[in-house]
Amino acid sequence: MKKEVLFSLKGLYREPFEIEGYRFGGGEKSACIVGAMRGNEMQQLYICSQLIKVLKELEAHDAISHNHEILVVPSVNQYSMNVGKRFWALDNQDINRTFPGNSEGDTTKQIAAALFEQVKGYSYGMQFASFYMQGDFIPHVRMMETGYQSASLANLFGLPYVVIRKPKPMDTVTLNYNWQMNGTNAFSIYTNSTDAVDDKSARQAVSSVLRFLTRMGIVKYNNHSGYIASVINEYDLLAVKTYDAGFYRRLKNPGDPVKHGETIAEVIDPHEGEVTSQIISQTDGIVFFAHTAPMVMGNEVVYKIIRRMHE
Repeated sequence: MKKEVLFSLKGLYREPFEIEGYRFGGGEKSACIVGAMRGNEMQQLYICSQLIKVLKELEAHDAISHNHEILVVPSVNQYSMNVGKRFWALDNQDINRTFPGNSEGDTTKQIAAALFEQVKGYSYGMQFASFYMQGDFIPHVRMMETGYQSASLANLFGLPYVVIRKPKPMDTVTLNYNWQMNGTNAFSIYTNSTDAVDDKSARQAVSSVLRFLTRMGIVKYNNHSGYIASVINEYDLLAVKTYDAGFYRRLKNPGDPVKHGETIAEVIDPHEGEVTSQIISQTDGIVFFAHTAPMVMGNEVVYKIIRRMHE
C-alpha cells in the first residue's frame, strides 16, 4: 500500500486541506473507489476504512492480481466533516456538483478538478454516495442512463437492486456522470445510512466491492455470491408525500413490505401532539427509501416504494 497526498490546499487559519489516496497493486489503472465527499457522510468514510483494511491484508498475501492498480480515496471533504457541515464549510458549495472542476475557479471547483485528474482513466469507478434527501435506502447500485451504463456490470456487485436513472441537468456536474463521459464504468453505491455508522450494511458494501473486483479479475478473494439484482428504473418508484407539516413518525423501514391502504407513517402537530394526518401506501410493494428527519414539511416525499406487479 502506498499512502499519498493527491491534493493540498494551504489553510489560512488552520492546517492545510489535504485529500489522501491509498494505492494498492500497480500497473493498469483498474479500479478507483471514492468515499465521503460531503461532511456528514460518516457511513461512506467508515466503509472506505474497512475496505482499505481488507485490501492491505490482500496485498500482503499477494492477492492483488498482477498489473492491476486500485486507488481508494476515503474522504474528499474533511474540513466540513470536522465542523459538522454537509457541504464545503466556507461557502456551502457541494463538491459533487462541481465536476469536472476548474483549476482556476473557486475552491470547490479547484478541489473537483484536482480530484478528477487523479481518478479519471480507471476502468471502473465506485463512489459511496448519499442522497440529496435525508433518509435510508435498501442497499443498491445506482447508475445514470448516459448511453455508457451497463446494468450487467452493476449486477456483479451482488446487491439486491440496481437503479437506473435518467440524468437531470444538475447530474451532469457529478463525479459519476463525468467518470462515464470519460470512459470509466461508474457506479454509485448506497447503503441504508449516511450520518451514522450502520455496521451491517457497511459490511455488505465492502463485500459488494470485493465481489465485483474478484469477478473482474482484479483481486483474489473468496466471497459468497450475493444477490441476483433486480434492475429498476427510478421513475418506476412510487413517491409517497405528506399532507401536513409537523413531527414525523415513521412506521415502515427500507425492505419492509407494504399493502395498498396501509398506514405507513403519521404526522403529529408540533404544539398539541395530536396526529394531524396519516400517510397511506397507495400500492402493494416494498419500501425502497424512507425519510429519517424528525420533522417534515407539507408535500414532502417521505417514502419511495417499489411497486409489486400483479399477474
